[in-house]
Amino acid sequence: MGNHPIQMGTSTSEQPESNKNRRSRLLSGLSTFLVLISFWLVFSGKFDLFHVGLGVLSCALVTYLSIDLIFVVAEPLAYYRFIRYLPWLLYQILLSSLHVTRLTFHPRMRDLIHPQIIRFKSKLNGNLPLFLFANSITLTPGTITIFVNMFGDFTVHAVDREVADALPGEMEARIAEIFGQ
Repeated sequence: MGNHPIQMGTSTSEQPESNKNRRSRLLSGLSTFLVLISFWLVFSGKFDLFHVGLGVLSCALVTYLSIDLIFVVAEPLAYYRFIRYLPWLLYQILLSSLHVTRLTFHPRMRDLIHPQIIRFKSKLNGNLPLFLFANSITLTPGTITIFVNMFGDFTVHAVDREVADALPGEMEARIAEIFGQ
């Protein structure tokens, strides 16, 4: 059996990193599965064994296939901060819906609506923060993200000046807080 140039196993310095990666992937997979199954249960509205079982199988398969795509943030506090962000975003969607409704039904609608394209550079770094910011803008009535690149250059359509002036604003700051930027 002599000396082998190939070492079997891993050194002790590599093991903690491997455990850390496994733990991160497990947290990512669990988070993905919980979000998917929550949506399945809410939107299917069927709670019998067949439909819930089908939901569990479907969500497990999607989680397995996309484990590195959805929740890739290693910092556990980011998940908590994201969950805190969601009610604020829903409130902003409600406020924007009321604003667009007011514009739509106002007698002088033509005087109030001033569609415009605005461009700005975001201070956010990384694909996931930029993705969340772009989609949050689009989810908010009165704004649509037209273009965003990996350098943080945004092009957004806004329905009026009030909406345009609010960008990037508080939404960007809250997303920066989620990711510790």
